[in-house]
Amino acid sequence: MTPRFVIIHNPRSRRNRSGNEQYSMMARRLLGDDFLTPKAPDELVRAVADLARRNVQCIVVDGGDGTLSDVLSAVHRHYSPDNLPAIAILPSGNTNLIAGDVGFGLRGMEALSRLNRLAAGGDMRRNIRRRRGLVVSWSDPQRSPVVGMFHGGAAFRRGIELAHQPAILDRYSHEMAVIMTLCSSIAHLLSRRFRQEWMQGDRVALTVEDAPRRAGSCFLFLATTLQKLPHGVWPFWQGHDSHDDGIWYLDVAGMPPRLTGAVLSLLRGRVPAWLRRNAAYDSGCARRIRLEMKEDFVLDGEVLDSGPDGVTYLSVTPPIDFIQA
Repeated sequence: MTPRFVIIHNPRSRRNRSGNEQYSMMARRLLGDDFLTPKAPDELVRAVADLARRNVQCIVVDGGDGTLSDVLSAVHRHYSPDNLPAIAILPSGNTNLIAGDVGFGLRGMEALSRLNRLAAGGDMRRNIRRRRGLVVSWSDPQRSPVVGMFHGGAAFRRGIELAHQPAILDRYSHEMAVIMTLCSSIAHLLSRRFRQEWMQGDRVALTVEDAPRRAGSCFLFLATTLQKLPHGVWPFWQGHDSHDDGIWYLDVAGMPPRLTGAVLSLLRGRVPAWLRRNAAYDSGCARRIRLEMKEDFVLDGEVLDSGPDGVTYLSVTPPIDFIQA
C-alpha cells in the first residue's frame, strides 16, 4: 500500500539536534519504514529514488534549506516532471529561508498530528502554495544538476563564508549568525584593506534568455524562485506584481554608486525611481540565465563551485506544490 506521506528527517539539522524522542517515536509508530533518516547524501538519493518507484506523492522534509535542496535535487533526478510529489517543509534547520515562503508552518508533534489529519481526510494538497525550483546545471554533462530556491554570488558568497566560520556558526543561532555576518560584512566594507576587493566584486558575464546582459565586475548577484523573503525584503523589480513564476534576479555592478541608499531601500522592499534608472542595478524575471564566473556561488546556504570553465546555467522546474498547514 502506498503511504499517504513519508518524512525525511535530518537529525543533524540545528533544531533537531536537541532531540524530541516523543516525536521520533510517534513518527516511527505511524509511518514505520517511511520515517526516513538518511545518514549521507547518497543514502538520501537512493531513498528518494525508491519513493519515485513507489509513486509516493507527498514528501515531508524535516530539516533546513540544505536538506530541502538535497531532496529537491533527488526528486528532479528521479521523478517524472509531470508527476512531481507535493512537499511539506518542517523548519528545523540552521537556515529556513525557504520555509518562510512555502513552509508547513509547524514542526514536531504538532506538525505530525496535523499531517496525519490531512492524510486521513484524503487530500494532502487541499491547501498549497505553488512555486518552481531553481535548477543549477554545469557545462559538464556528467555533473548532475542541483535544485534549490535561492542563489547568490559575489558579496553574498563572501558574507556566507563569513557566516560559516566556526566562531559564528557554532556559537549563535541562525538569526544571530545573520546579524553577526552583517556586522562583519560592514566592517569589511569599511576597512581600507578589504573595501576595494569587496566593492570591485567578481568578474561575471550574465546572459538572460539567450541575450547577453552584462559582462564585467559584479558586486552582488542574487536569484530566487521564491515570492517572499523575510522581514519584507524584496530586492527585485521589473514586474513583481505580475506574479511571474520564473527566476527573479538582481545584478549589481562592481563599485556601485549610492550603495548605502540602495541597500536601505531594498531591505525595506522599496525600489526608488533613481535605482531603477541606474545602469549599475539590474533586475528582472526570466526562465533561463547563463552565468560565467570563476568564483564559487551559494545555493540555499551551501557553497558550490562553478566548475573548471566557470559556466553554470539557471533554469526552473515544473511547478511544485508546497503543502500548508
